[in-house]
Amino acid sequence: MGVGSEALRKAAEVIEERGAEYGDASTNTQRIADMWSVILKTEVAAENVVLCMIAVKISRLIESPKHEDSAVDIAGYAAVLRECQEK
Repeated sequence: MGVGSEALRKAAEVIEERGAEYGDASTNTQRIADMWSVILKTEVAAENVVLCMIAVKISRLIESPKHEDSAVDIAGYAAVLRECQEK
C-alpha cells in the first residue's frame, strides 16, 4: 500500500472513530454550522464548515509541510464534504 492509500485508510479510520464518539459526521457538521450561524450572525452551511476546516489544515501544513496528521485530516474532511453534499 502506498503512502497516499495509507493516508486514505487512516482518514476512514478516524471518521469511524469520531462517528462512534460524536455521531454521524454530516449531522455533527450541520450542528457546527448552526452554532457558527448564530455566532457569526450569518447563515453557514455544513459544506462551509468542512471547507473552513480544510483551510485550517492547509494553513498548518504551510507551517509544518510534513505533518502527516494534517494531510490525513484533509482527506477525512473531503469525505465528510461528500457526505454533507449528499444530504
